[in-house]
Amino acid sequence: MAVFSRTISALVLLLVVFSSCEAKEILVGGKADAWKIPSSQSDSLNQWAESTRFRIGDSLVWKYDSGKDSVLQVNKEGYVSCNISNPIEEYKDGNTKVKLSRSGPFYFISGTKGNCEKGQKVVVVVLSPRSRYTGISPAPAPAPVEFEGGPAVAPTSSATKLQSGLLVALGIFVLGLF
Repeated sequence: MAVFSRTISALVLLLVVFSSCEAKEILVGGKADAWKIPSSQSDSLNQWAESTRFRIGDSLVWKYDSGKDSVLQVNKEGYVSCNISNPIEEYKDGNTKVKLSRSGPFYFISGTKGNCEKGQKVVVVVLSPRSRYTGISPAPAPAPVEFEGGPAVAPTSSATKLQSGLLVALGIFVLGLF
């Protein structure tokens, strides 16, 4: 019975580790009626996008009235100028899903003439695979200090050591079950 309990515990732990890595479907703006002209700057979709972490493999989902609006994926210039005439992709189905297939910025604007100029647009930045969001803003770089003597020792990452240590401990735990 104790072996069964430990096996279940190990499986739950593995599911938690792997579920944090799986792709997600993310509703744009966090709600079904978010794809619209914002009522104020604080209602901007870019405010929402800046506070949300996107990873390769995630999908953005838009819900909107397909008879009145659409979603255009554009390049940076198209985003800045609100140019609806030459999109990378055009979506009109009212339930649009776009898979984020690479790191970097993705630019989206409304396909309804005039809506982009009124703020109906969003930039989504996808983290690179090696990025880790810690919830802490990076500290500013310290002022350069000149040292005399030999070369500097290369910095090491304690996070990598910790992650490796946890994986080794998990492996030993799982192997101890058998």
